[in-house]
Amino acid sequence: MTETKWYKDGLLFKCTGCGKCCTGAPGYVWLTDEDITRLASHLKLPEKEFLERFCVFTKGKYSLRDLPPHYDCIFLRGGKACSVYEARPKQCRKFPWWKDNIRSQQDWDNASKYCEGINHPEGDVFSQEEIEQFLPNEYPP
Repeated sequence: MTETKWYKDGLLFKCTGCGKCCTGAPGYVWLTDEDITRLASHLKLPEKEFLERFCVFTKGKYSLRDLPPHYDCIFLRGGKACSVYEARPKQCRKFPWWKDNIRSQQDWDNASKYCEGINHPEGDVFSQEEIEQFLPNEYPP
């Protein structure tokens, strides 16, 4: 049985495609082996070349590169569009359902300050069960 959480009545979310989750602060988009294979295939590159061109190895694992000066994701185009959306990493697919965002109502509200889709009035209501399907996860670490 699922433990009752503060979000037991569900949470509103609608991705608006604003791209704010892909820019604005230094961070890591950690890649699983499956992400690396999927992205390299999507870009029609050998995995080794994909890793050299688009990734950094840090803290014992691979992450996508950030682009200075605003720390944009290397795949963010025009400030909003993800150029690899269909093949995007697992971490990106799980946003905003990260442990750090749903730990408390305050954390969720803080996340809404940079993600306009959180608590969006036209958003879908995600049930506690749906949210927890994204958990447990290792993102962010």
